[in-house]
Amino acid sequence: MSFTVVIPARAASTRLPGKPLLDIGGLPMVVRTARQAALSGAARVIIATDHADILQAADAHGIEALITRPDHPTGTDRLSEVAQRLGLDDDAIVVNVQGDEPLIDPALIDAVAALLQQHSDAAITTCAAPICSADTLFDPNAVKVVCDSRQRALYFSRAPIPWARDALADGRQRLAPGLPALHHIGLYAYRAGFLRAFPELPPGRLEHIESLEQLRALEQGFPIFVHETPALPARGVDTAEDLARVRALFSNI
Repeated sequence: MSFTVVIPARAASTRLPGKPLLDIGGLPMVVRTARQAALSGAARVIIATDHADILQAADAHGIEALITRPDHPTGTDRLSEVAQRLGLDDDAIVVNVQGDEPLIDPALIDAVAALLQQHSDAAITTCAAPICSADTLFDPNAVKVVCDSRQRALYFSRAPIPWARDALADGRQRLAPGLPALHHIGLYAYRAGFLRAFPELPPGRLEHIESLEQLRALEQGFPIFVHETPALPARGVDTAEDLARVRALFSNI
C-alpha cells in the first residue's frame, strides 16, 4: 500500500498565534508532527502551508513542503490544491494529518489508509473511538458518528447520537449501557479524485447547521468508512494548556 500524508499548516491561529512554529522540545510543532507522521507507512510526507516561515522551517529540517494559496476556506481545499499540483492519480490515497498533532499515532494513520484501500467504493475514511462517559456524549464540542453494519458513516453530529430513548426518558443525562456511541477523530484519508472534486461541491444545509465539513460529502452521496479504534488518541494542541502539556511530555524524553 502506498499513500501520501499531507499536513495543512496555516500561519494564522486565533488561540495560539504562530502555532505551527511554536517550539516543542527544540523543534517547531509542525516539524514534530511531520516526523511523527513519517513513522507511518507513508511513502511521502508533505507540509502544505500558506506562509514562507513555515516553508523555511520545513526545509531546515529536511521536510518536504509546498506553498499553497492563502485563501482556502478549509484544510480539505488546501489538500485539493496539493493533489492537483502533484498530479496524483484519482485512486491515489492522501491522508490529512493536522499540523497541531505532534503526538499522532502512526498506526492510526496506517489504519485509515488501509481501510480506504480495502473499500473501492469509499471516497473517504476516518476513525472514531467508543464514548465512555455521559459528559462526552452530551458535549457539543465532541463530534459523534453513527455507522451502518459495514462501518459506513450514516451521520455525524454534535448532538448525542444515537439517542437512547428509554434510558433518557426521565431527562437525566446518562450513558446507556451498551450504547454504540462513537467519538469522531478528525483524521481522514481521501482518494485524490475526491479531493479534486471537493472544491466544486456546494456546501450543504446539514454542514451549515452542524458546522461539520464532512457532512458535505455525505450530503452529496460520497461514502465515508470509519475505522474504530479502542481508545481516543492523544489530544492535539489547541490551547495554551495543551501546549504546556505536550511540552512537558517532550521535556521528559
